[in-house]
Amino acid sequence: MAGLTETHHAVIPRPASIEKRGDAPFALTPDTHIVAAAAGEEATAVADHLAALLRRATGYPVPVHRGTARPRPAILLALDSHRRLGAEGYRLQVARNSVQLEAKTSEGLFRAVQTLRQLLPATVESTSTQSGPWTIPAVSVADRPRFGWRGAHLDVSRRFFSLAEVKRYIDLVCQYKINVLHLHLSDDQGWRIVVDRWPRLATHGGSSAVGGGPGGYYTKLDYREIVRYAAARYVTVVPEIDTPGHTGAALASYPELNCDGRSPPLYTGVDVGFSSLCVEKEITYEFLDDVVRELAEITPGRYLHLGGDEARATADADYVRFIDRLRPIVRRHGKRMMGWEEMARARLAPGTLVQYWSPATGSEPGTAPARRAVEQGLKLVMSPANHAYLDMKYDRGTPVGLSWAGYVDARDAHDWDPAELIDGVGEKDVAGVESALWTETIADLKDAEFMTFPRLPGIAEVGWSPRAGHHWEDYRRRLAAHGPRWEAQRVNFYRSAQVPWP
Repeated sequence: MAGLTETHHAVIPRPASIEKRGDAPFALTPDTHIVAAAAGEEATAVADHLAALLRRATGYPVPVHRGTARPRPAILLALDSHRRLGAEGYRLQVARNSVQLEAKTSEGLFRAVQTLRQLLPATVESTSTQSGPWTIPAVSVADRPRFGWRGAHLDVSRRFFSLAEVKRYIDLVCQYKINVLHLHLSDDQGWRIVVDRWPRLATHGGSSAVGGGPGGYYTKLDYREIVRYAAARYVTVVPEIDTPGHTGAALASYPELNCDGRSPPLYTGVDVGFSSLCVEKEITYEFLDDVVRELAEITPGRYLHLGGDEARATADADYVRFIDRLRPIVRRHGKRMMGWEEMARARLAPGTLVQYWSPATGSEPGTAPARRAVEQGLKLVMSPANHAYLDMKYDRGTPVGLSWAGYVDARDAHDWDPAELIDGVGEKDVAGVESALWTETIADLKDAEFMTFPRLPGIAEVGWSPRAGHHWEDYRRRLAAHGPRWEAQRVNFYRSAQVPWP
């Protein structure tokens, strides 16, 4: 970040390169236009997204034009196929009379917009008209991500979130260049997606929640709307159906999925590891074929997450046999499988993603599944619980959350390197990072926001920014500047004592 100090920007994730230019800032005025010089509807949609954001807070008209016209002052969005910044990389140039955003793809332009909005005053995030001035410092940015996978996991099984709540969560996380929404759709406490061939999964299995709270489920139309809304923000939805354990809601819905042919009652507790599909029954695989097929039909993304964690009620040999049966089902329906680290006990197909979640580091026994995955030539999504689990308490006094992996404050979420965490796992073995928000103790979206912020931005920076220059003191000052932004967005965030909030 040559030539720039924290007083000139507070961008998170930190760009690969950001330099101050010898020019006056750009001032957004009632005469400012946005020009979508880039061809195509997607690039114009990014321009419209930026215009809507600016209109809301400034009250200015901010018209959007298509073509090569260059009115001044203007914000120009352009595609440049010669840029070697990859699908998500971009260049951003701010001068006195113009702002230029250039990228190879419209996805790169969208990432550039997230940087631009963070260069504006925090009040740009307000939902009502605010007074200016609306200035952007004169900077030159060249940026691209370190890792391609930067996910946010949301457990909607234990605590159901409405369509509107999921959309708000997407809006909050995508501003930090998160590009995957991992939806945990089934568990012991609830099943949240309609499966036409097995309707009681939703109507019965979806009627419960942890603690006896109200349940709920998404229709296929709801789910398609989540996928569409996320895609408009360049976020890919990865649905998870947890198997063979964490299946209490499914077992309660259909007795034939149980080895003894009897359904247990709906479960609203928080214990884990007691449930299992009946591995020896053929109907189990007929059930999974139907679920995977119907979910694949409404999921445009490449991956389906099939869980595999904490299957303590399934014998080791049965577990391996189960994964061997599950693997071709996923392939038959045109998807790649993803699963938690325990899946690496079985032989997995090339292209499978393995999600590491244990809190262990270095060469400790808990890291063995990650190394087994790498030995199979597979890549890891890194979600170590002592850095990336957003359901962990910040400290002893945190009113919600758990602490089995320890306390995780803002610095813990930021100060780790996924390519140095585990002996034998390097940069080439890592697909990316993902935060995880489990909801055993979460009552509502406000609780979810409280546990997500300020930690998710640190995890996002771990996934996006170059390792060089990864310094806590610099980051904590940039993070502090996001407090006013969250206040403008009415985010219920935790004021960590580690951060010098204004």
